[in-house]
Amino acid sequence: MLLGLVAVSSLAAAKEIPIGDFFREAAFEGVTLSPDGKHIAVVVPQSDRSVLAVLRIADMKLIGKWDYGVNRHFNGVAWANDHRLLFHVSIKLGSLDQRVQKGDMYASNIDGTGRIDIPNGAYYNIVSLTREDPDTILVERSIDNAFLFKLNVNNGRTVTVATAPIDYGDFVLDHNHNVRYAVGQMRDGSSVVYRRDGDSWTLVHEVAKGQAGVYSPVAMASDDKHVIMLRDENGGPAKVVSVDPESGAETALSSDPVVDPFDYLFSSDGKTLLAVQYQDGLPRWDFVDKTNPESKVYAGLINAFPNKSLAFNGISDDGRFVSFSTYSDRAPPESYLYDTQAGKATYLLSSREWIDPAAMSAMQPVNIKTRDGATIHGYLTIPKGSSGKNLPLIVHPHGGPHGVRDVWAYEPQVQLFANRGYAVLQINYRGSGGYGDAYQRAGYRKWGTLMQDDLTDSVRYLVANGIVDKDRVCIYGGSYGGYAALMSVEREPDLYKCTVGYAGVYDFEIQRTSSDTAESDFGKNYLDEVLPATLTERHQQSPAFNVEKIKVPVMLAHGGKDVRVPIQNLHELVDRMEKVGKKPEIVMIEPKEPHGFQLPEHNISLYETMLGFFDKYIGPGAKH
Repeated sequence: MLLGLVAVSSLAAAKEIPIGDFFREAAFEGVTLSPDGKHIAVVVPQSDRSVLAVLRIADMKLIGKWDYGVNRHFNGVAWANDHRLLFHVSIKLGSLDQRVQKGDMYASNIDGTGRIDIPNGAYYNIVSLTREDPDTILVERSIDNAFLFKLNVNNGRTVTVATAPIDYGDFVLDHNHNVRYAVGQMRDGSSVVYRRDGDSWTLVHEVAKGQAGVYSPVAMASDDKHVIMLRDENGGPAKVVSVDPESGAETALSSDPVVDPFDYLFSSDGKTLLAVQYQDGLPRWDFVDKTNPESKVYAGLINAFPNKSLAFNGISDDGRFVSFSTYSDRAPPESYLYDTQAGKATYLLSSREWIDPAAMSAMQPVNIKTRDGATIHGYLTIPKGSSGKNLPLIVHPHGGPHGVRDVWAYEPQVQLFANRGYAVLQINYRGSGGYGDAYQRAGYRKWGTLMQDDLTDSVRYLVANGIVDKDRVCIYGGSYGGYAALMSVEREPDLYKCTVGYAGVYDFEIQRTSSDTAESDFGKNYLDEVLPATLTERHQQSPAFNVEKIKVPVMLAHGGKDVRVPIQNLHELVDRMEKVGKKPEIVMIEPKEPHGFQLPEHNISLYETMLGFFDKYIGPGAKH
């Protein structure tokens, strides 16, 4: 089923927007409100790094600024109290890469004074900010077992509060900071939940490695008796329930038949779950407690922006100030502060003020039946001003592939393609996260089979419904998406007219031996679980070992310093293509770029080349 394709405009084609406008650095990527509501901490991306700044809301004056150098990015920014910040500095080597913690955590007063380095602090996860004692917070870390510490934010010293019999775990506290649950994993891959009973731990739930099922404490309820749980036994989307630990009785609080919870809203005192967000197509908030005054504030803000979604970034301790961002498929995020006493929302920052939402294209949810009777989900972006019929299509599978998914939001590269007249399909194929444990596990060991069939079935659905011209379809993706772009044209050589692989995985053996994922035990276990089990199957599902099936023009792009997906993948693919008398039409290598190009000029060059490639084979003047 295609939702919302009932009123596609027949206006003239959209004005061509410069490529550089889509790939300029955003003005901000994260905003965090201070407990007293007087300051915001803003993470600002700057090409090869990000910087952290604190602004006074009253006049937006810069109070403090932090910059840790090339490839260093801020995350985990938290307010320890009204005047002191905690933050992690991670390493990110490329635009498609995941951030890797540097190891340390840092603390500083908001004016830059009193800076300290907390060695190995990045391995701490903040559990609770103890407002009654502003000099300390509670943090957790797994060192053989899971530990809960009290951390002094002024000098970094720790005191052990509790330990749990879990190899890698998290703690759930009540509202008096007493330990109530521990949840996590054992080295054998099993998932466990323990309840704290007096001075001892009681195992209350266990799921063996490879089995579906979710039973995970989220928080204690406001009465400190009941526990709010994520619950599912059959691999479906997790439900939010309230559990009485003594009787085991459950009360349903919130659920969605298609997707897992995406985000939560709690009251300013942290005691009451107000709402749960879901991303089944368009984002929606399900209010669990409709009578709470703060719920009415949040609901009012949501209703005040009917064509946008809201992300809530914090509420002051007294409940007066609410920090939130608005966004949509066509509008990049904008940051606001709402004063509940004045009843007024004040605009603070725009992430990309040069983007005109009215010039962008709509991103519409799609639900598609596959050949085996399953329903898969995703998004179709129709070029603004088009008829919505007989369009050229770029299939754009996301990276990952597991645990992540595409969502309804502004996507620069998608909007660029749509601005040039191409429909763009983003499918959350099986293996994607967010649709329940079974949906994700369905893709394990089937990167080159079932997951590709889901892409194929989606394209054929759009063709059958007259939305897409069957002779004008190409596929492009990065990282796992680059893998899918090559594997798809090998598996379905007559479905596509061209393919673009960007930083893609083309040989599973290279990933298993030479990638940075393979350097840790956790990474090795992950690859062993999700990649095909035998060498024969890995070769059957590796694009480099199936190049004789390629019948369409190929474009490849890769960074020379990519450690997540080593460039040996590209060289192996090209060498094997040459051995069967084939060669890529375009190969772009940026020697100093990592996993995904970082510098704007390299991205502009990449997408200029890519658009020329698409125009040649499925553009208006292409021969069919």
